[in-house]
Amino acid sequence: MVKAANSRGAAPGTPPRARILIVGGGYVGMYTALRLQRKLRAGEAEVTVVTPEPYMTYQPFLPEAAAGSISPRHVVVPLRRVLDKCRIVIGEAERIDHAKRTATVNTLATEEEGSGALELEYDELVLAPGSVSRTLPIPGLADYGIGFKTVEEAIGLRNHVIEQMDIASSTRDPDIRSAALTFVFVGGGYAGVEALGELEDMARYATRYYHNVKPEDMKWILVEASDHILPEVGPELGKYTVSELRRRNIDVRLETRLDSCENRVAVLSDGTRFPTRTVVWTAGVKPHPVLAATDLPRNERGRLVCTAFLTVDGVEHAWAAGDAAAVPDITAGEPGRDCAPNAQHAVRQAKALAENLVASLRGELLTEYAHKYAGSVASLGLHKGVAHVYGRKLKRYPAWLMHRVYHLSRVPTFNRKMRVLAEWTLAGLFKREIVSLGSLEHPRAEFELAAGKRQHGPRTHLQKPGHG
Repeated sequence: MVKAANSRGAAPGTPPRARILIVGGGYVGMYTALRLQRKLRAGEAEVTVVTPEPYMTYQPFLPEAAAGSISPRHVVVPLRRVLDKCRIVIGEAERIDHAKRTATVNTLATEEEGSGALELEYDELVLAPGSVSRTLPIPGLADYGIGFKTVEEAIGLRNHVIEQMDIASSTRDPDIRSAALTFVFVGGGYAGVEALGELEDMARYATRYYHNVKPEDMKWILVEASDHILPEVGPELGKYTVSELRRRNIDVRLETRLDSCENRVAVLSDGTRFPTRTVVWTAGVKPHPVLAATDLPRNERGRLVCTAFLTVDGVEHAWAAGDAAAVPDITAGEPGRDCAPNAQHAVRQAKALAENLVASLRGELLTEYAHKYAGSVASLGLHKGVAHVYGRKLKRYPAWLMHRVYHLSRVPTFNRKMRVLAEWTLAGLFKREIVSLGSLEHPRAEFELAAGKRQHGPRTHLQKPGHG
């Protein structure tokens, strides 16, 4: 174990600086650190952010990145540039002992150094590790499933879909062609519906460049265990979305589960079998595993039990927000209801958390977090969408436009806003880019072939077991 060096006062006689440790560089982690570096006085505290990636991903833009409407680089925000007054540690928090005020972190250099994990000491802890995909013990899912939570997964899925169209165009086996052109999405929430809508739209457009692949040759299937999709936009717009997807020949299966996807065959609970090379899993999330490696209280769903002040309930000097935290919704009509784990709450909670943390350091009063849910917007592809905002329900182009305006206003930094706006403008003036860059995921493949370490053959992405 190696202890990290950190300062506790610049000179004798000066009060020690508070050491604030933020675990997580997502919505809550980045926005909290950003607010802290603006609000803290010089020398008042030092802020350390521990995050597995050097960037924050703006997840609402992942479907458009997958469809090629936005460059992957513009979906992420580089933390070192934005948080220039904070210390950034790229690594995974392995465990947290809040009683001792220490966090054990594995960094990129931990294994090479051979000296063990890094031990960071802190005075104030902000836990914001977010969530991970909630998978089920479905046969074949771990081997063949593709997630949709990261920018890498979004771009990998885009490459994969285009490569399946290339396979279908070149194969002489009708079974391989049918499986390549069958795309199964599991989960009827935002991630599943938006990813399916954008990618189907992209693939439909791409068929104009294939001499033997037509839109009607492709099968797009959405599998949802409940009797509705997009619950956030309400039942009326949810039903409209189902009808809109079905109008595009997308097979929407409600009250249906994925029972197996072994041997590249998706078996549904209604008995239907679909040979397929693409199973996208977006059926929910669960709190980050690091929460189980802490001595902090959690609820039955594994989220940290928090107060409306965004402190961990019954624990001093510990704060949390976002997907990892069960924060009481004091604006709700019924007692005991928590804030929904979504970006709308996460961004606002981060601001309130930072304000309260600064107030706590200065011995001032804390304020409760209160935000009445404003509504939801969802894109279903280019110029198509649904929105339910402040009681108003919108469909088609107006909803799609509101989706873009809202998220453009929310994406962090002026730099990113202008880059995204420029890309949208260019996309409206010119044709879509339809190309797979799957070889980017295997950058040494060509060199290995030249060195004789690899057999000659076409490179396909997702060459992990079950993704070849």
